[in-house]
Amino acid sequence: MSDRPSSILSFGSVNIDITARAERIPHPGETVHAESYATGLGGKGANQAAATSRLGQGCGLKVFMAGRTGTDSFGTLARSLLTPFGVNLSALREDPDHPTGVALITVDSKAENIITVAGGANMALDSSDVRAHRALIHEASAVLLQLEIPLALTIEIAEEAKRANTLVILDPAPAPADGLPAALWAALDVVTPNETETRLLTGIYPETQEDAARAARRLQELGATHALVKMGARGVYYRSGESEGFVPPYRVNAIDTVAAGDCFNGGLATALTLGKSFGEAVHFAAACGALATTRLGAAESAPHWDEVVALVETGKTPGAA
Repeated sequence: MSDRPSSILSFGSVNIDITARAERIPHPGETVHAESYATGLGGKGANQAAATSRLGQGCGLKVFMAGRTGTDSFGTLARSLLTPFGVNLSALREDPDHPTGVALITVDSKAENIITVAGGANMALDSSDVRAHRALIHEASAVLLQLEIPLALTIEIAEEAKRANTLVILDPAPAPADGLPAALWAALDVVTPNETETRLLTGIYPETQEDAARAARRLQELGATHALVKMGARGVYYRSGESEGFVPPYRVNAIDTVAAGDCFNGGLATALTLGKSFGEAVHFAAACGALATTRLGAAESAPHWDEVVALVETGKTPGAA
C-alpha cells in the first residue's frame, strides 16, 4: 500500500515492564503471591518497533523508534534491550527531566493480564519531537501510533504523516472512555482495536463475527479507511474500503498474551509495506499475534520472519506435528 517500502517508524512509548506471574489476578484490595517476576522491555511503541524490526531483519526493512526515555538506569536498560532487535534509535531522545516509563503487569495462569502504566518521559513528548523527526515521518512507508503518549501529540504526528502520504496505523490503546477526537479519525488510515477498545469506540462488543462486522462498519463511519476488530482467541474481522473478511484464529499453545496486539500491528505494517493485499496482510498479522502468545514477555515474544511465514503457509507452528 506504499511506494516507499524502505522504512517503518514507530512513534510512541518506551517502558520497562515489571511482570509478576500468579495463579490469578488479585481483586481490588487483595494481595496474592506471585510465582515469579521479570524485568524487560515494554511500552506499546517499543514493542511495535521491536516486533517490526525483528520481522524486518528477515525481509530487508528498516525500522526506527521515535520517543523519549529518561536519563535513568531504566532508560539505559530500555536502549540496551531494543538494540538487539535492530531498531534504529537515532530518534529516541533522552529526557533529563522525566523518568523512563514503567509498566506494572500481572499475568495469571490463563495468560490473561492487567497492566498499570506510569508514563514518565513518554507523557513529556511535545511538538518539538515532531519537528525533530519530521524527515523520518515523511520518508517512512508507514507510521505506527499508539495512545501511551499525549493524545494531542498523536494527532499532530498523524496529521504530519497524512500530509506526507505516509500510511498511519493506529492501535487505539488505551482507548479513551469518550472515544477518539474527530481530528485523529480524519488523519488515520488503519485502526486496530481489540474487543474492549472496540466497545469503547463503537458501543459494540464483538462477541460474534456479526457483531465484529457491525463494529468494523462503525469504525469506517467514524473515519477509518481500513478497520480491524481483534477478537482475541476468536479471530480478526476486517473491512478495507468495501471489502471485508474474517481471519480465524491460528491454533497455538498460548501462555502469555502480553504484547500480542503489538506484534499483530508490527506484522500488519510489515506486510502492507511489502505490498501484500489488505486481506493477506491481516492473515500475516494474525500469525504474528498468535506466535507472540506462545512465549513469555512483551517485546521478547516477537516472532521471526521465517516463523510467521511457516505458520501462514502451513497453519502450524514450527516444529509442530
